[in-house]
Amino acid sequence: MPKFRKKPVEIEAVQFTGTGDSCTEVLAFLGGSHSGNQRWNSTTNTGGVILTLEGEMAFRPGDWIIKGVAGEFYPCRDDIFAATYEPVEEGRCGPECSEMHTETGRCEIARNR
Repeated sequence: MPKFRKKPVEIEAVQFTGTGDSCTEVLAFLGGSHSGNQRWNSTTNTGGVILTLEGEMAFRPGDWIIKGVAGEFYPCRDDIFAATYEPVEEGRCGPECSEMHTETGRCEIARNR
Protein backbone atom coordinates (compact mmCIF):
# COMPACT_ATOMS: atom_id res chain seq x y z
CA MET A 1 0.00 0.00 0.00
CA PRO A 2 1.46 3.42 -0.90
CA LYS A 3 2.21 5.84 1.93
CA PHE A 4 1.85 9.61 1.92
CA ARG A 5 3.22 12.46 4.03
CA LYS A 6 1.30 15.67 4.72
CA LYS A 7 2.86 18.64 2.93
CA PRO A 8 4.30 21.30 5.23
CA VAL A 9 1.84 24.19 5.14
CA GLU A 10 1.39 27.12 7.48
CA ILE A 11 -2.11 27.68 8.83
CA GLU A 12 -3.77 30.27 11.03
CA ALA A 13 -5.62 29.07 14.13
CA VAL A 14 -7.10 30.27 17.41
CA GLN A 15 -8.00 28.17 20.42
CA PHE A 16 -11.53 28.40 21.82
CA THR A 17 -11.36 28.34 25.63
CA GLY A 18 -15.01 29.08 26.44
CA THR A 19 -14.37 32.54 27.91
CA GLY A 20 -16.09 35.68 26.67
CA ASP A 21 -12.76 36.95 25.31
CA SER A 22 -12.25 33.67 23.47
CA CYS A 23 -15.72 33.93 21.92
CA THR A 24 -14.86 37.42 20.70
CA GLU A 25 -11.51 36.23 19.30
CA VAL A 26 -13.04 33.25 17.47
CA LEU A 27 -15.88 35.38 16.13
CA ALA A 28 -13.39 37.93 14.74
CA PHE A 29 -11.28 35.10 13.28
CA LEU A 30 -14.34 33.67 11.50
CA GLY A 31 -15.16 37.02 9.96
CA GLY A 32 -17.10 38.80 12.68
CA SER A 33 -20.66 37.66 12.04
CA HIS A 34 -22.98 35.44 14.08
CA SER A 35 -24.81 34.55 10.90
CA GLY A 36 -23.27 32.56 8.12
CA ASN A 37 -20.78 29.80 8.83
CA GLN A 38 -21.17 29.34 12.59
CA ARG A 39 -23.72 28.97 15.40
CA TRP A 40 -22.99 29.50 19.08
CA ASN A 41 -24.34 28.29 22.38
CA SER A 42 -24.10 31.89 23.56
CA THR A 43 -25.71 31.41 26.95
CA THR A 44 -23.08 29.02 28.31
CA ASN A 45 -20.05 29.53 26.02
CA THR A 46 -19.80 25.76 25.71
CA GLY A 47 -19.06 25.86 22.00
CA GLY A 48 -20.84 26.01 18.73
CA VAL A 49 -21.08 24.66 15.23
CA ILE A 50 -19.10 25.68 12.15
CA LEU A 51 -20.31 25.02 8.63
CA THR A 52 -17.29 23.38 6.95
CA LEU A 53 -16.69 21.97 3.48
CA GLU A 54 -17.73 18.57 4.92
CA GLY A 55 -20.88 19.89 6.64
CA GLU A 56 -21.55 21.09 10.17
CA MET A 57 -18.87 20.36 12.79
CA ALA A 58 -19.22 21.10 16.50
CA PHE A 59 -16.49 22.72 18.59
CA ARG A 60 -16.11 22.98 22.36
CA PRO A 61 -13.69 24.60 24.81
CA GLY A 62 -10.12 23.46 24.15
CA ASP A 63 -10.67 22.96 20.43
CA TRP A 64 -8.74 24.96 17.84
CA ILE A 65 -10.46 26.76 14.98
CA ILE A 66 -8.27 26.43 11.89
CA LYS A 67 -8.30 28.46 8.70
CA GLY A 68 -7.29 26.04 5.95
CA VAL A 69 -5.24 26.63 2.83
CA ALA A 70 -8.36 27.45 0.77
CA GLY A 71 -9.70 29.91 3.37
CA GLU A 72 -12.13 27.41 4.86
CA PHE A 73 -12.64 27.06 8.63
CA TYR A 74 -12.90 23.89 10.68
CA PRO A 75 -12.49 22.84 14.32
CA CYS A 76 -9.74 20.52 15.54
CA ARG A 77 -9.43 18.81 18.93
CA ASP A 78 -6.49 20.03 21.01
CA ASP A 79 -4.72 16.64 21.10
CA ILE A 80 -4.92 16.27 17.30
CA PHE A 81 -3.78 19.88 16.83
CA ALA A 82 -0.75 19.30 19.11
CA ALA A 83 0.19 16.11 17.23
CA THR A 84 -0.17 17.76 13.80
CA TYR A 85 0.98 21.38 14.15
CA GLU A 86 3.81 23.32 15.75
CA PRO A 87 4.24 27.09 16.14
CA VAL A 88 5.98 28.84 13.25
CA GLU A 89 8.87 30.99 14.39
CA GLU A 90 8.58 34.39 12.76
CA GLY A 91 11.24 34.77 10.08
CA ARG A 92 11.90 31.06 9.49
CA CYS A 93 10.71 29.03 6.52
CA GLY A 94 9.99 25.92 8.54
CA PRO A 95 11.45 23.49 11.08
CA GLU A 96 14.11 22.23 8.65
CA CYS A 97 15.43 25.74 7.98
CA SER A 98 18.31 27.10 10.05
CA GLU A 99 18.40 30.50 8.31
CA MET A 100 16.62 33.57 9.64
CA HIS A 101 14.94 35.72 7.01
CA THR A 102 14.25 39.38 7.67
CA GLU A 103 13.53 40.37 4.08
CA THR A 104 11.03 38.87 1.66
CA GLY A 105 13.70 36.53 0.33
CA ARG A 106 13.39 32.88 1.32
CA CYS A 107 15.99 30.16 1.68
CA GLU A 108 16.51 27.46 -0.91
CA ILE A 109 14.20 25.07 0.99
CA ALA A 110 11.28 27.52 0.80
CA ARG A 111 11.91 28.38 -2.85
CA ASN A 112 11.64 24.69 -3.76
CA ARG A 113 8.24 24.21 -2.10
